[in-house]
Amino acid sequence: MAPDFGATPLPAPDTGFLSPVRAGTPIEGTVDDRAWLRGMLDAEAALVRAQARLGQVPQSAADAITAVAGAADFDLVDLARRSRDAANPVVALVQDLTAAVAKAAPQAADYVHRGSTSQDIFDTGAMLVASRSLHVIGSDLQHLAASLADLAERHRDTPMTGRTLTQHAVPTTFGLKAASWLQLVLDAEHRVARVAREGLPVQLGGAAGTLAGYLQYAQQDHGAQDAEFATGYADRLITAFAEETGLSEPVLPWHTIRTPIADLAAVLSFVTGALGKIAVDFHSMTRTETAEVAEPAARGRGVSSAMPHKRNPVLTTLIRATAMQVPSLAAVLAQCMLAEDERPAGAWHAEWLPLRECLRLTGGATSTALELIDGLVVSPQRMLANLGLTGSLVVSERVAAALTPGVGKARAKALLGEASARAAEAGRPLGDVLAESPELSGRWTDEALAELLDPECYLGAAGSLVDRALRNYRKDGVG
Repeated sequence: MAPDFGATPLPAPDTGFLSPVRAGTPIEGTVDDRAWLRGMLDAEAALVRAQARLGQVPQSAADAITAVAGAADFDLVDLARRSRDAANPVVALVQDLTAAVAKAAPQAADYVHRGSTSQDIFDTGAMLVASRSLHVIGSDLQHLAASLADLAERHRDTPMTGRTLTQHAVPTTFGLKAASWLQLVLDAEHRVARVAREGLPVQLGGAAGTLAGYLQYAQQDHGAQDAEFATGYADRLITAFAEETGLSEPVLPWHTIRTPIADLAAVLSFVTGALGKIAVDFHSMTRTETAEVAEPAARGRGVSSAMPHKRNPVLTTLIRATAMQVPSLAAVLAQCMLAEDERPAGAWHAEWLPLRECLRLTGGATSTALELIDGLVVSPQRMLANLGLTGSLVVSERVAAALTPGVGKARAKALLGEASARAAEAGRPLGDVLAESPELSGRWTDEALAELLDPECYLGAAGSLVDRALRNYRKDGVG
């Protein structure tokens, strides 16, 4: 006996209580339950319009169904509970849509969902949701790239220490770090744009991927049974359906060819990974003892429940948390490629929530990253002070290279290793220790040695690399 849910309290809306990165951001409205319902209703309406274009449905019926679907406001809780009977929400939705059409235009009711199947409608609706979500995500990434390009340009020559394996390495510039963030964001935006442009197809296969139901109605309408009609009709219907939705045309029905979902998962994982890289860099730079950057201030932001003095980096914390979740959710979607036969039991159903969460978390992360970079507080003075913490030791690579022509590469490296160790142990400047070495006596004037040991004079090609990144950004027509 089926359980009785009649007395169960109505569920609270999904407010983002456990997912603050997307709470209140533009992505929420593109992926909530109503957005998915809207996607499926739009798919039903587009399908009947495509059939009307091919003469299989009266235009008046297509107009009536489109109007009803456009205005429909069905009970989501009721639909969700009834979806348990079919393991998907489309069956209950078709029942409600058919009843609503029959009430508004009785002659059109028989044309609802004509020849179709649940997966055609749900997958096409999912692609519409994804398309609308990627528009939001892509727009945020474009604006984020513009902000990062400006940041890189402004700080092209701002010196700071480069860090490898958490330790001071050699000097770099904050502009080059920002340019590396820019390149990651551009890589992400390009991948989003490609999938949005090419990788979101309609689903049209019928019960087992043969379009038999669609064809049967068409043949009955035309009185045709030949194979040539079947091939031509299938091509025309797929094209018309794609045009009515604004989605791309698939080569084949993809009921168990889950390339579109796998591509979406990979791209969303890449986007959050790119933003996560920015977040972890920021966390290293915003520590109290480092203090090279700070998040934009806002009333109440970053407060601690126990320590009134704290101003926690909450925006980057939210971004980093997202980057740790989406790849795992994307892995679930990749596993769902193991869809047996012509329609799977469970693999298709397992995609729905992870796909929505990937879209929602990614959209929240891009909005949050844009807020972060647009209001980022940079402290060049702290960057310079931190660069000086290890004195001239940070340019030991340069001194070793300068010594090589005179003493050989191996000896130069050994000399600098010994001198650096003595300088660090005694807390003395590297230049003073080097000046005491008999092998280096008289090799450089005091002025030449001072310049050789100046971290600000050892920035390599950082500036020109920033310029190169900015040229690439502007060449793509986004700057």
